Amino acid sequence: MGERAQSLSQVVLQTACTIANAVRARALFLCSDSAKHIGLIEPLLDKTEIVLVTRSPEHVEEDWPHVKNLLHMPKIDLTRMGQIKIAVLMGLSAGLVTGTDRIVCVTGLPRLHHLDNILVLDLGKEFELLTTNKGANMVGSVRPEVFEGVLNLAIELANQGREGKPVGTIFTLGDHEKVLQLSRQLIMNPFHGYPEEDRHILDPHLHETIREFSAIDGAFVVRDDGVVMAAGRHLNAALEEGELPRGLGSRHVAGAGITAVTDAVAIAISESDGTVRIFKQGSIFMEIEKAAQSGGI
Repeated sequence: MGERAQSLSQVVLQTACTIANAVRARALFLCSDSAKHIGLIEPLLDKTEIVLVTRSPEHVEEDWPHVKNLLHMPKIDLTRMGQIKIAVLMGLSAGLVTGTDRIVCVTGLPRLHHLDNILVLDLGKEFELLTTNKGANMVGSVRPEVFEGVLNLAIELANQGREGKPVGTIFTLGDHEKVLQLSRQLIMNPFHGYPEEDRHILDPHLHETIREFSAIDGAFVVRDDGVVMAAGRHLNAALEEGELPRGLGSRHVAGAGITAVTDAVAIAISESDGTVRIFKQGSIFMEIEKAAQSGGI
């Protein structure tokens, strides 16, 4: 890291800590791959907890054993807002923050090698669903590591596609029995009959299989503990109330519909523009846009 970039990052971090203390933020989400940044802010915060959101490999726990709250982000180019949205979703899923908290987020574009953005979020006001749920865990019984893993996988698929070509697919997480009752196979289920340990969504060896099956029509149905129950599933549930933004196709209608009548979360990838949309209770909870090649905010 150059001296100028390091100086800018220091100023941003110092300012973020001052803001966090002033607004009594529950947590400071630091989107960074540098261990030096943690050391800079630890002595500057009063009661605000640090949540490190990093693209570094998973052995980062061994390198930074003092980091209490750690979230992993896919190692791909993301906009600043994309980083923040993913961090907030993972933090909510892991129970590090709730829908009534105020947080401070610090980000930058990795290719620029410095931090340059501070955002203060009042989660109770930013997200209507959280306000409605009074801070309840938005992913229900889905294990935090499963939600984090599927979200990362969806973002990688949206950005990298399959064999260089864009893909569009949908994952449902949780309440799998009801989801299966309200859906039907479009093809023979490719996961039927395999041991559960061989079809766990967090197994890196399964990711190429997921990538291949993402080309077929239908949804992946994932149990709350991460076991893939089916692929190529047509979601029959219709959206009973509320309207989606115009221009969204049948995949998004299906995601909204199945989450309106079950406790599942749906993550849909748009084949046309690579946007990842998360559905809960029949509505779009969050959109994560695909980053342009040159980066962006």
